[in-house]
Amino acid sequence: MEAVAEEKNTEIVGINRQTFRQRMMSYRKSPLSLLLLVLVSLSAFLTVMALFFLLFYILVHGIPYLTPDLFAWEYNSENVSMMPAIVNTIVMTCLSLLVAVPLGIFAAIYLVEYARRGNRLVQIVRVTAETLTGIPSIVYGLFGFLLFAVTLGWSYTIIGGALTLAIMILPVIMRTTEEALKAVPDSYREGSFGLGAGRLRTVFVIVLPSAVPGILAGIILGIGRIVGETAALMYTAGTVAGIPSNLFGSGRTLAVHMYVLTNEGLYTNQSYATAVVLLIVVVMINAVSGFIAKKVAAK
Repeated sequence: MEAVAEEKNTEIVGINRQTFRQRMMSYRKSPLSLLLLVLVSLSAFLTVMALFFLLFYILVHGIPYLTPDLFAWEYNSENVSMMPAIVNTIVMTCLSLLVAVPLGIFAAIYLVEYARRGNRLVQIVRVTAETLTGIPSIVYGLFGFLLFAVTLGWSYTIIGGALTLAIMILPVIMRTTEEALKAVPDSYREGSFGLGAGRLRTVFVIVLPSAVPGILAGIILGIGRIVGETAALMYTAGTVAGIPSNLFGSGRTLAVHMYVLTNEGLYTNQSYATAVVLLIVVVMINAVSGFIAKKVAAK
């Protein structure tokens, strides 16, 4: 057995050497390919190093200041607790997704499954969604302020901030869901139709489950934007450091809480600790979403 294993390892090493020699010969014939390889490798290395430096910097400056006082239920000027901001962040995320996810998925289903191919309305909707994706968040904040706070008279409220964020992430979820539905092979649909299933059953039983990983990718992007948003929420949800009694009360999220602490200049260390918690929350959300996507894809 050992002799056979050694022979296999020798064959693998020989194949790897031969492949390496072939690549080097191709690079000698085309120096531009070698230059592009070096540039791509250098870009990847710099990106990874920048990411690790950012994580290292936040963790080093924030972990030493993670004290029990920062997780007190009520906020005051002595403990500078982030617990109300954590609760508000969870509530804001759930409300925004509750509005944006169904609308985005159903809109994508209509554009891909029901609208006619080459429809001008579909093209206009797609261009509009791509345009809205690139609009700065401060514009959404001003829109939400004028609509919910001024026109409807809600002032600074959690529900106003959640609806503003839902409008902001709606184009992202819709476009990613649309691309995920397009990636599902037409043979799936044809097989379902051939077995006598209607279009509605085909969409919800065959197409949507196959597109779940792509849909979850869009939802993850939306969650990341919600959790890290500050400008839009300062105009709509406010900066009150507490848990509101209802959805029409004002409150701040973790990102806004960190911004306010840094802006005041008195609690810089606590703002670094808040950044650590915010980083952990984002990583946990991405890990859970990725785990669910893998489970669904496996099924």
